[in-house]
Amino acid sequence: MTLTANWSYPTAIRFGAGRIAELAEACRSAGITRPLLVTDKGLAPLPITAQAMEILRKAGLEAAVFSEVDPNPNEINLAAGVEAYKAGGHDGVIAFGGGSGLDLGKCVAFMAGQTRPVWDFEDVGDWWTRADADAITPIIAVPTTAGTGSEVGRAGVLTNSVSHEKKIIFHPKMLPATVICDPELTVGMPKAITAGTGLDAFAHCVEAFSSPHYHPMSQGIALEGMRLVIENLPRAYATPDDIEARAHMMSAAAMGATAFQKGLGAIHAMSHPVGAHFNTHHGTTNAVCMPAVLDLNAPVIGGRFDLAAGYLGIEGGYDGFRAFVGRFNDSFSVPKGLAALGVTEDAIPALVEGAIKDPSCGGNPVELTEENLTALFRAAM
Repeated sequence: MTLTANWSYPTAIRFGAGRIAELAEACRSAGITRPLLVTDKGLAPLPITAQAMEILRKAGLEAAVFSEVDPNPNEINLAAGVEAYKAGGHDGVIAFGGGSGLDLGKCVAFMAGQTRPVWDFEDVGDWWTRADADAITPIIAVPTTAGTGSEVGRAGVLTNSVSHEKKIIFHPKMLPATVICDPELTVGMPKAITAGTGLDAFAHCVEAFSSPHYHPMSQGIALEGMRLVIENLPRAYATPDDIEARAHMMSAAAMGATAFQKGLGAIHAMSHPVGAHFNTHHGTTNAVCMPAVLDLNAPVIGGRFDLAAGYLGIEGGYDGFRAFVGRFNDSFSVPKGLAALGVTEDAIPALVEGAIKDPSCGGNPVELTEENLTALFRAAM
């Protein structure tokens, strides 16, 4: 099978090995002639970033790089990015990297023409209508990890550096105009990042599949996304240059983010405040939280996982799936609990407060209360 395709769901996606060569063409299609490539500090000096900039230069596009992006980007990074965008006279953004680069890149494109504070556009009710939609600049997204799926999302996650809360900034026009999914860009990821980002995609699919909301299309995408991760993450982890496995993982990442239109749940409600307070890797934190959340939700989701397990190649229905998750985490050396990530017992009240405020709470099959969230955090320690 040739793993190359052009998709238009949920946006235009150029998928396949080597398709980073089409970056300049994608920019021109979106009307971008002076792109600002937004990426993170670790990725900026690497060959794949230099390759992207060379492609733009050869095509005559006047591009610049902004890389003051922390692992959990915040409003300080955003302000610096917007300043760089305006100072360079840019007319569009290339969001390049993992979740941090993609999220901040989208937020820079969104905020470059706004006059209100970014927190006024949090994903609450119809706050997105406060934005000047005509001032949002075009975005090209180029993921270099296979996990967050932010390349196909209409939002960016931003940490408030004062309150240590993760906020979701949303607007429909934050959806990139074009996505280039080139699995060759993911080959150089360290094994821990391959695992952590892949487990993030898995968490997205598991939570979307578990969500009680009605969205049959997302349900089907989440199920197939789980299968792709189960079959291909071990391959990508063991053999980093396995392009077929890397391609399937890029698909699974985009599928997870598409599927969670149906909702997320307690895994993300817990992971967001942990990341904001302790600066942990998001996907790894999700993996640590997943077993405890599956136990909480078992009475509600057991039946659907009884049916799904067979398709996923797992014996024993829900119980078999729950046991598999533990083995899957172990195979990637995922820490056994939140304490191993540096989380302390005395932080639990603040983490619970953050989780209750997180929009992901609303997608959990079991209603999340202060009491059961406290128990969840303790179970995950």
